Amino acid sequence: MSLMYYNTTIAGLKRSLPLCPISDELMIGAFVIFGDPELTTACAKELLARAPEYDYLISAEAKGIPLVHEMARLAGNQKYFLARKAPKLYMTGVFEAELRSITTEKNQKLYLDTADAELMRGKRILIIDDVISTGESLAAVEHLVNLAGGNICGKMTIFAEGDAQTRNDIIYLEKLPLFNKDGQPI
Repeated sequence: MSLMYYNTTIAGLKRSLPLCPISDELMIGAFVIFGDPELTTACAKELLARAPEYDYLISAEAKGIPLVHEMARLAGNQKYFLARKAPKLYMTGVFEAELRSITTEKNQKLYLDTADAELMRGKRILIIDDVISTGESLAAVEHLVNLAGGNICGKMTIFAEGDAQTRNDIIYLEKLPLFNKDGQPI
């Protein structure tokens, strides 16, 4: 079987996303921002232009890292936070949230350093992700921000995939359909 692609334009740039099966009947357009600084910068600029007022940005490890970093850099080298996939030795303590991602076979956990949580308390927090699909990762980050006492002022992503396209609580740049086994959008 030859690889199929979904052609799209994101932040004014054309890209071809390989279609990857996640079940016998369903495929997704694999969007990976790693290694594409032109696209990362273009998307960061577009998202910042639409962003509500915020104090800090946060994203989940790992695919949101280049995007949140570039947004923070473009906004004046602001501090940002990461919800990590595992506790790190430097963390002073952790809050945790469990999730199941559409692109991962097993449940995962996200962790937030309690030192970061202290900085977030009472502040406007803008959640950033590359793709929102089922909303599981987003819900886990929201849970961590709430545990930290932060005020979620917005949720932003490059792509809203599948049912996420109908949500009215996220700001996104483009829609990304799901695909049947023949590569047709559904």
